[in-house]
Amino acid sequence: MKIGIDIDDTTFLTVKSMLKYADIFEEEISGVPINRDSFGLITNRYYLKVLYGWDDETKFAFFRKYYKNVLEECSMLPNANKVIQKLKEDGNTIHFITARLMNIDGCDTEKITKESLDKFNIPYDFLDLHVSDKVKFFKDNNIDLCIEDSYETCRQMVDNGIKAILMTTKMNEQIEDKEIVRVNNWDEIYLEIQKIKQS
Repeated sequence: MKIGIDIDDTTFLTVKSMLKYADIFEEEISGVPINRDSFGLITNRYYLKVLYGWDDETKFAFFRKYYKNVLEECSMLPNANKVIQKLKEDGNTIHFITARLMNIDGCDTEKITKESLDKFNIPYDFLDLHVSDKVKFFKDNNIDLCIEDSYETCRQMVDNGIKAILMTTKMNEQIEDKEIVRVNNWDEIYLEIQKIKQS
């Protein structure tokens, strides 16, 4: 089976790192100290605009200054490396497919991403960065299964006949959709993949 895996908040807990540096940046530009646990306030993928009230110019100023730090400090979701290793041993092909930013000066996104995967001993066959149309990419590359934290992406996959597994996050936990397989961790992902293979 060809398995397509998202990186941010599916394999690595990027949002925690993002909020750490967003608080630092907000204090720098506003002069007001930030002392809050923003993680519990997230309700959607536009959380930087919602939590901080940033316009696009401010958001990209933040990325230019801190995106490298954000990516370098991401922690791995528990057991992601062990489960992906097991999936490889089972004969699956692993595609990492992400929409990480690639145009930030001083931030070599591809190099940092590869170093992160190597650091945590996460095996893969292909790494594709800055994929804007994931459904088209999955179809063009005959990828069988999508593992994602974006509900919208999983919904699009299922609507186009591609199997999808949704990793539960603060941003999607309130969404109910009986057609989407939802999991809470990587061990559950492995069990769901076994069910798919047996069906």
